[in-house]
Amino acid sequence: MTLRAVLRIALGLVFVVASLDKALNASAFAAIVFNFNLLPDHMINVVALVLPWLELLTGLCLIFDMLTLGAAGIALGLMCVFMTALGLNALRGLDVACGCFSTDAAGAPGLWSLGRDAGILLLAFTVFRCEAIRARSNTRLP
Repeated sequence: MTLRAVLRIALGLVFVVASLDKALNASAFAAIVFNFNLLPDHMINVVALVLPWLELLTGLCLIFDMLTLGAAGIALGLMCVFMTALGLNALRGLDVACGCFSTDAAGAPGLWSLGRDAGILLLAFTVFRCEAIRARSNTRLP
């Protein structure tokens, strides 16, 4: 197994694991999204319902090497959004559960989550870069 495959599968597993509790407990996840105080009220349920399934689909595409450049791009974009949300709350002095891997309201503190997500962001960037290079090398010009 190549290093590219190991990194891709690892990132995919992170996204699959992150999606499970949120998909099964949408109302608890909606409460966490609400606590972030970043979205208008009418968007909270939409995000709580759609985000876990987007994470699951992204993770499965990465694991099974399907649409990997797009999935890696989505993973990278989501990680940027997640880190921005956590960072904004840290700057505002709010220490809310991130909802990253659990809908438990007493989850990991925001700063711990920010550090962990920085590592996942680096992984997502690396996978995206590898997939972009792979896609470019597979493109044949006439």
